[in-house]
Amino acid sequence: MVSSTAVSSSVARVQEATDPVVGAARYGAVQTLMDSLLHDVRNPLNAMAIHLEVLSEKLKAETGQVPPSQEKNLKALREQIQRVDGILRQFTDFIVAKGGSAGEVDLSDATTRALAVVAHEGRKRRVTVQVAVEAGVLVRLADTSELGFFVIQGLLRAFRRAEGGGSVRVTVRAEGPSAVLEVDDSGGEAAPELADAVAALGLRCAQLGVELHVRGGCCRLIFPRA
Repeated sequence: MVSSTAVSSSVARVQEATDPVVGAARYGAVQTLMDSLLHDVRNPLNAMAIHLEVLSEKLKAETGQVPPSQEKNLKALREQIQRVDGILRQFTDFIVAKGGSAGEVDLSDATTRALAVVAHEGRKRRVTVQVAVEAGVLVRLADTSELGFFVIQGLLRAFRRAEGGGSVRVTVRAEGPSAVLEVDDSGGEAAPELADAVAALGLRCAQLGVELHVRGGCCRLIFPRA
């Protein structure tokens, strides 16, 4: 039989793990950990790439060409090394706060790349994603590195609300002097809401001059268009 003390202790641990302050502290450690991860992972990736090319040269032997059966394997290894390196780069672009300068940035490109970063999350939550991204929609921001934060927060909110077979529609379009990112989900009024995430998104929008409209299954961000 489980004692009431054990139950209370378990509940306390769960509450601690989900506390916004604890969550913020965990997120605050991401940048330091990611810097270490990039260094520790890219070094062996680079070594693998170098040794792969050395092996390729050895396999050429006297003919000057790698046998076709082995060239296929070498090509697959090169592609996977490049894929892992690309995933790491994309992850850091959207997760690690770097602090950028004012300027123009491509909302269309940022949204497309963000969708690739969170694709696994969408599949895990069994969310169907529909995309209508107008090409070449440029925005002006006081900190261009923060565009990824805006996009990711909107997507994750929708994925959480539509979890379990729902749908999410992502739209990027130009509207006169504005650029609009709209994320609509089918979660309905009873869907769970990420109150802390929405509050953080609202604060950053206010700081950088971005309009935020959140109501039910719709999250709309309106940027000054470049």
